[in-house]
Amino acid sequence: MLNIVFLDRASLPVDVRAPNIAHHWTAYDATSKVDVIARLADADIAISNKVRLDAETIAALPRLKLIAVAATGTNNVDVDAARARNIPVCNIRGYADNTVPEHALMLMLALARSLPAYRQDLADGAWQRSPYFCHFGAPIRDLSGRTLAIIGNGSLGKRTAALASAFGMRVLCADHKGASARPGYTAFGDALREADIVSLHCPLTPETRGLIGGAELASMKPDAILINTARGGLVDEAALLDALRNGRLGGAGLDVVQEEPPVNGNALLDVQLPNLIITPHVGWASRDAMERLAEQLMGNIEAWAKGAPRNLV
Repeated sequence: MLNIVFLDRASLPVDVRAPNIAHHWTAYDATSKVDVIARLADADIAISNKVRLDAETIAALPRLKLIAVAATGTNNVDVDAARARNIPVCNIRGYADNTVPEHALMLMLALARSLPAYRQDLADGAWQRSPYFCHFGAPIRDLSGRTLAIIGNGSLGKRTAALASAFGMRVLCADHKGASARPGYTAFGDALREADIVSLHCPLTPETRGLIGGAELASMKPDAILINTARGGLVDEAALLDALRNGRLGGAGLDVVQEEPPVNGNALLDVQLPNLIITPHVGWASRDAMERLAEQLMGNIEAWAKGAPRNLV
């Protein structure tokens, strides 16, 4: 009988079937840092979406046999510490290959066509006062013919590239920062300089933290747009806000910030800028995608229990 503990069940608001193995199930809506060890003390399998499992926590759980992450990103787990204890870590893959790219394209379209600015103009009565049949306000740009730089060539990056191509965009796949460009890739710096839109789809690792900072933003076109539907830690938020406020960047669409939820505040949430759109980390959260995630999560646990683990990190 395996003890399975889901630390943040409320983060997955769809039905989750019982795994087809002998087990005892315990689920908590949410778990604070101080409660993690106590709640996992008797667990064989820990399920976490975003609850942090650091090296100290893993070392305090001698019974733990599997960490099943209910997400693609595993930056909430010290994977090296788990590996040192021979605890496999599995994640979710491919479930959001439609919903996250669609969210990224939505942000691109809204910013390119200045949707927030026009919504505000209507609220202020600008159209109602116009002498013409239309109201000319902020610039409107088409995606067709623009250059999109994709950073992160996994399934999400590839799907975003396919959608962008369908809109008639020229797509560049940026190579790793500081690396010589491989065939089919564009050097990181060149991709930033050429792009009208830059879209981030890479994981957050020690190597990618702060990937887009002041220097990178300064190298981009002053009317370029930055899209981040990956992880907040990829972007220096202070540098981004400075660039937006001072006209050195055309716009930014974010589905993620560095601290989530932003209980300690966030400067990007405290400003009202017509070229900044922030959504609350919901790019992944269509019902179809969450149902695929839930099914794959249980499948990962069942595969491990049967001696054929899959989706190992």
